[in-house]
Amino acid sequence: MASHGIIDRVAIVGMGCTPFGERWGMSLDDLIIDAAQPTLASVGMVADEVDAFWFGTSQSAASGIALATPLRLTGKPVTRVENYCATGSEALRQACYAVASGAYDSAMALGAEKVKDSGYQGLNAFPVPTDGTNRTLTAAAMFSLILPAYAERYGVDEDDLRYAAARIAEKNHANGARNDLAQFRREVSAEEVCEMPPVAGRLSVMDCAGVADGAAAAIVVRAEDAHRYTDRPLYVKALSLVTGDSSGLVDPGFDFTTLPECAAAAAEAYRQAGIADPRADLAMAEVHDCFTVTEMVLMEDLGFCERGTAWQEVLAGTFDLDGDLPVNPDGGLKAFGHPVGASGLRMFYEAWLQLRGDAPADRSIPATDRTRALVHNLGGYPGEMVSFVGIVGREPG
Repeated sequence: MASHGIIDRVAIVGMGCTPFGERWGMSLDDLIIDAAQPTLASVGMVADEVDAFWFGTSQSAASGIALATPLRLTGKPVTRVENYCATGSEALRQACYAVASGAYDSAMALGAEKVKDSGYQGLNAFPVPTDGTNRTLTAAAMFSLILPAYAERYGVDEDDLRYAAARIAEKNHANGARNDLAQFRREVSAEEVCEMPPVAGRLSVMDCAGVADGAAAAIVVRAEDAHRYTDRPLYVKALSLVTGDSSGLVDPGFDFTTLPECAAAAAEAYRQAGIADPRADLAMAEVHDCFTVTEMVLMEDLGFCERGTAWQEVLAGTFDLDGDLPVNPDGGLKAFGHPVGASGLRMFYEAWLQLRGDAPADRSIPATDRTRALVHNLGGYPGEMVSFVGIVGREPG
C-alpha cells in the first residue's frame, strides 16, 4: 500500500542555512549553531521550546548528542538519521511525520556535515572494502555510464550529449555565482567544461559536484498553527521515499538512461500532492545534480520532459533561471558542493526563499501563478539507490 500522505497537515515556518564551503575555521558545533540560531529567531523561538529534533548527518556524528551539545538541549528527544545523500531530506521527512502524527506540536530538522578537515578528502562509500568483493568504481565512473548509454538508446551523437551536460554545469554555476551561500561562485562556459580533461568517461571535474562543509535547518508545526509563527509558511504537499534493492548492480541489461527509484519516488510524490503535470504545475525544482548527466536524466525521470528529449530541453534553456521550469536556481550541488547531511535541507531552503519572494532579484525565478516547488535527492549509484521527492507550496489546498 502506498503512503496516505500528509498533504497540508504540516507547514515549514522557519528555515536557516549556512554558507557552504571549505569552512576550515568552523567546527561541527559551529555549523549547527549557525544553522539553528537564525531558524529559531525567524519564528521567535528558543531551542527549548521545540518539542523534538531530527539530526541528519552521514559522517560527522554517530548520535543525537552531537546536536544536543552545541544547542544545550536538556531532556529533549534528538534522533540522528542517515540515508546516503538523502540524509537531510530524511531528517525533514521524519520530523514532518512526527508532527503530523500528533506526537509533537513542533519539530526541528537540522542537517550538518563537517568533512573538509577530517583527515581525508571526498565521501566514503561504506562499508570500507576489506576482502575485495565490494564496489571499486567511483561515483563519477558509475554515473559517467549514463552518457554513452543515453546516446546509444536514443541515437544521439555523444558530442551533442557531452555539450548538453556541460551546459548544465554552465547553468548551475551561473546561478551559484549570484548566491552568497554557494562555495563556487565563478561562472564557467559549456565550451570550457568540454575542453577540460576527463576524470571519468567523458566527464570532467566541472561535471562533478564538490565536497563541502555546511548546515541547514527547518522548523515544522501543524498547518493550523503555522500563522502563529509566520504569515508566509510553506505547506508540505508530499514526502516520498523509495529505496532500491541493488538489483541493478547485478543486471547486465541495466538501463543507465533512467534511475528507477527516482522515477518511482516522483510518481508517488505527484500522487500525494495531486499533481498531474509537473512541468505545468511546479514553479521551480531543486534536484540532486551530483553530476551533470544525473541532472539531465532526472529531467525525464521527474516528468519534466519526454524520454529522449532532456538534452534538447537543456540546450533550449527550458531549465534556466528564466526558463519555463527553473531547475537549481541556487546553483545546486555543482555550486554548493555536497555536505551530505545538509544538502537536502539546503534545497528546501532555496524553495523557501523563492516561493516566499525572498530570493535576491538577480536570481529570482520568473513571476508565476504556480505556487509549488519540488525538492529531489538521491543517494547511492545507478542500480543501487535511494530517492526522495518532496513538494511544498505557499498556499493550502
